[in-house]
Amino acid sequence: MLNLRTARMSDLVLTINAGSSSIKFALFAGDGDWFTPAVQGQVDGLGVGRGLSTSFRIRDGHGRSLHEGSISGQGSAAPTHLEAMAAVLAWLAQAEPDGRVAAVGHRIVHGGSFFLTPVVIDEQVLAGISSLEAFAPLHQPHNVAGIRAARSAFAGVPHIACFDTAFHHTQPELNKRFALPQKLHDAGLRRYGFHGLSYESIDLQLARSAARAAGARTVVAHLGNGVSMCAMRDGRSVATTMTFSPLDGLPMGTRCGRLDAAAVLHLLQHHRLSAEEISTVLNRESGLLGLSGLSSDMRTLQASTLPGARLAIDYFVEHILRELAGMAAALRGIDLLVFTGGIGENDAALRARVIDGAAWLGIRLDAQANRSGHERISAADSPVDVRVLRTNEEAIIARHAAHAIGGLSV
Repeated sequence: MLNLRTARMSDLVLTINAGSSSIKFALFAGDGDWFTPAVQGQVDGLGVGRGLSTSFRIRDGHGRSLHEGSISGQGSAAPTHLEAMAAVLAWLAQAEPDGRVAAVGHRIVHGGSFFLTPVVIDEQVLAGISSLEAFAPLHQPHNVAGIRAARSAFAGVPHIACFDTAFHHTQPELNKRFALPQKLHDAGLRRYGFHGLSYESIDLQLARSAARAAGARTVVAHLGNGVSMCAMRDGRSVATTMTFSPLDGLPMGTRCGRLDAAAVLHLLQHHRLSAEEISTVLNRESGLLGLSGLSSDMRTLQASTLPGARLAIDYFVEHILRELAGMAAALRGIDLLVFTGGIGENDAALRARVIDGAAWLGIRLDAQANRSGHERISAADSPVDVRVLRTNEEAIIARHAAHAIGGLSV
């Protein structure tokens, strides 16, 4: 039985991260530890096909399993986001009938140039979020579906949108521009940046541990299925590798990363691919998967002896090193490097390769600390501090949601 009875019942905050085929959620007690949820769970397999059921997993804040099951849709249809949210609500109500969710925080990938801070969702805000679907077509529609499902399931509860792009609005205007005509910049073709909630989580952890000295030039490498890097100073974004969309920058699990725009024109004009077909190639069939011909999962690639797997890893490391140099240039130097994300947090071999390749920047590795999973993995005499930190986007969303409705401790 879930036990939240020690928390004030009005202090429960639910976070929702709705993707194309999954919903991640976490429940926080407002007078407790904002970095450790009381409950966290995930529903996978939404909309993946007819006649299929989803997996529905829930754990407590220490990772212990509270529920393992599935959700079925109506008839032969796959479950919808609305049905998934209803199942989540039903489980929470049964596990803690006296609990009351005071606010729901949502991760929204794109905030455009006008959503620069978390905001309480009303119909006007929802319309604004929906209007940005063309800028993030693989993410925004599912974020919107998650909002609609959660608002139906949690009627009368404030819902707060937290934007991945918002963290980067502090960048200098020069770093927000493409070399395009002003009218296109004004129409929205600009550098936005993503993974902002992850970067905010890392910055908060650094600030709380005093690892971030005043003015420290910090580069954070968010290495997961989605990949980006961010140059930060004093908790503010200076530059980042993802720009107009989550497709840009570093190669990712299935996304190509930076690509000559003429290559897209070539696919359109000479290979006669449609815009939809090009989107599929660039977003679903490229990156580590496309390079290796094997998998988008770094663990599979690291375990493989196939030439394609080696090529994918070598390419990934090489482009991390190039982008690291670019982020250091934006900061005019580097004092602190942080690895986060599923790969960054767990792949010691890849971290070692990156640090060895960046020795020219003065970065030196403590190999034993790296293999042992320590937070600080730089050598004692390294002029650049290197840390490994676990990102916690859900905690940032919960803090913003609590702050937005007022009266809760953050």
